[in-house]
Amino acid sequence: MTRPAYLRIADDLRQQIVDGRLVPGDRVPSRYKLAGEHGVSDRVAVEAVRLLVSEGYVVSRSGSGTYVRRRPQVRRLTSSWYRANGGRAGSPFRADMEAQGHAGTWLSVSETDKASPDVAERLRIPVGEPVMVTRYTFFAGAQPVMLSTSWEPLDLTWGTPVMMPEEGPQAGAGVVARMRAIGRDVAQATEVVTARTVLTGEAERLRAPMGSIVMVIRRTYTGDRPVETADIVVPADRYELSYTVPVE
Repeated sequence: MTRPAYLRIADDLRQQIVDGRLVPGDRVPSRYKLAGEHGVSDRVAVEAVRLLVSEGYVVSRSGSGTYVRRRPQVRRLTSSWYRANGGRAGSPFRADMEAQGHAGTWLSVSETDKASPDVAERLRIPVGEPVMVTRYTFFAGAQPVMLSTSWEPLDLTWGTPVMMPEEGPQAGAGVVARMRAIGRDVAQATEVVTARTVLTGEAERLRAPMGSIVMVIRRTYTGDRPVETADIVVPADRYELSYTVPVE
């Protein structure tokens, strides 16, 4: 089926931005010019530009026009995320940021809950079993760069010094180090990566435009059983994922 005209115009402008024909700071053609070039009404041209604003490709300035948005600095998530010792500061995220010349910090809130069917399947526990839920907002400097919600089975950690991920002697350490402290070795981390549009609450926490794309990393740490699973939400315009896979 023929795509609506406003989507075709948005596709053309988006491709020019991706290809570098329109660079950050460039003014996007006016609605009158777009309408004339594509043989559509002004209203259709406006809808095309509004779509790109919602996706975070362009910004509108009252009385001035619409400009290609200056993209945030792209950072890289690498295999260092899984280092057991997490670097000098004890956190894999902080170590990863230090390696790229940034100060890595976070805010978090933990509470007990019952495992949903999805979380129960990932942790291999019965639905409704108690879990510790921790919601994180990660920062590079003052810029929020990603979110994470993690779930840990309380039958593993209840009454131990690591029950609260951000409290006690292992506060701020990575999952691998925390679990090792209670005699649980982590053998692997499994990830499933998908993409979707940002949710309203996520956009507010990340200071991201509505309609922008985020990657969602569903990560599970496993030893003789799963010890933690998490949904990590990463803005696609702020991060790239880097994997090194051994070839046998």
